[in-house]
Amino acid sequence: MGVNGSIHDYKDEAFIPRFNSFFFHGGSEGLYASKVHDSLPLSLSNDTNNYNKPLNGKSFIRFEPITFRRTKEAANKQNEMQQSTGIVEAIIVEVKDRNEIGGSFLNSDAICCTPALAKDGSCKVGEVIIHQDRENPGWPKRIQTSFEGNNEEANMELQTVEINKTGMYYLYFMFCNPELKGTLISGRTVWRNPEGYLPGKMAPLMTFYGLMSLAYLILGLLWFLRFVQHWKDIIQLHYHITAVIGLGMCEMALWYFEYANFNATGSRPMGITVWAVTFSAIKKTVSRLLLLVVSMGYGVVRPTLGGITSKVLLLGVVYFQASEALELVEHLGNINDFSGKARIFLVLPVALLDSCFIVWIFSSLSKTLEKLQIRRSMAKLELYRKFTNSLAVSVLLSVAWIGYELYFNASDPLSELWRRAWIIPAFWTLLAYLLLLVICILWAPSNNPTRYAYSGETLDDEEEGLSLTGSGVIVGGDLSKLERKERKASIAADHVFGLGEVVIEEDKRE
Repeated sequence: MGVNGSIHDYKDEAFIPRFNSFFFHGGSEGLYASKVHDSLPLSLSNDTNNYNKPLNGKSFIRFEPITFRRTKEAANKQNEMQQSTGIVEAIIVEVKDRNEIGGSFLNSDAICCTPALAKDGSCKVGEVIIHQDRENPGWPKRIQTSFEGNNEEANMELQTVEINKTGMYYLYFMFCNPELKGTLISGRTVWRNPEGYLPGKMAPLMTFYGLMSLAYLILGLLWFLRFVQHWKDIIQLHYHITAVIGLGMCEMALWYFEYANFNATGSRPMGITVWAVTFSAIKKTVSRLLLLVVSMGYGVVRPTLGGITSKVLLLGVVYFQASEALELVEHLGNINDFSGKARIFLVLPVALLDSCFIVWIFSSLSKTLEKLQIRRSMAKLELYRKFTNSLAVSVLLSVAWIGYELYFNASDPLSELWRRAWIIPAFWTLLAYLLLLVICILWAPSNNPTRYAYSGETLDDEEEGLSLTGSGVIVGGDLSKLERKERKASIAADHVFGLGEVVIEEDKRE
């Protein structure tokens, strides 16, 4: 089965045996109750004009041309003069009423009515057992389609079922006659909420992405004003932060427009979705790389990454590919039928790479803090302590949220808590924004960049084979004449990173 947004397509799908029945899962979505009610019913039969009538404010499941095709052998066994030679039933049930389908209320595992169960008149032989809800007459909903004579095909009437009660709804196509074994289903159903075609569990995300777009825009404007105000004191790290803010703005805007288009048409716009997924993967990758290079002291205790640059870039490229694959399958695959096993194969690489980032980030932070303590760079040390505390809090929150997410999914296998499902992805988006906000505050451009900019006063880790100031060696706080000449000769290169003025000021002080 293919799911293109809220349009569920069926292309020669087979029925699966279950107890004494055969069934096909036609889809499941969270639907809110209709906000408006007309005097005319939504069961539209073959009235095409009424069928195409706008249904704003209504929530419904619409059956568009659906065809059941049985085997030639099954058709040839029937009498061509007989009116009904096989019944296929469409069953719409709210998830909380799932026990009303089948013989559970009759202390039986049977789904279809048997002669023994029919004796008390509670069901009809050859039909699915349905125990009607006394509080909501007519539900669970049953729609029957019959094969006529020895015809191989039976066409379901065009009709729409209005939803007047908020809930998670499941659609099943079922038959009880064993002679119909091998029957295939083709066609599609359209599911709609009062405000549009977005599934109920996704609808709040459109508003969320709109608000996050605004949040990134405000952060971008404030950062730009600060950037322009202190443009002479900009260091290379500020350009990386600017790139992440820009990617975040594009990502949130693309997701908002993707959801808005989805909500209006019922289909996911392939182009916008691919771009949104790609920007999301790029932004996640660049954000993690930013955290890593900041933790390594880039621009603070080292002007470059030196020999480990290739390793950092390799980790970034691999993470981007894994994240892009996962996002594409999640957003372009089936909305409600995404295989758990298939998801594990895509989630595990991303989880392992995230673990690599976390271990490397905290290992680098430990080394950076140790170097700053040795050199007694108190301002920079305080800066990195604040950053470390913020990062530690975010990791603790992440671990706690992963635990909650696992509990949420394990305790809600049928999506009964669908109205809260949107907060799972929203949390990660919000946490990434807050971390970026912390970095923007701690490393904001200012007219005193020496509080965090690399000034050549800190030795780097010799084990990583990095050289920060050529062959210069600091002894007792004094520099040799040769070292002074080398540093002055490197000022031109330092200007590329916005560090030239810092070095000159230190030379004057010395």
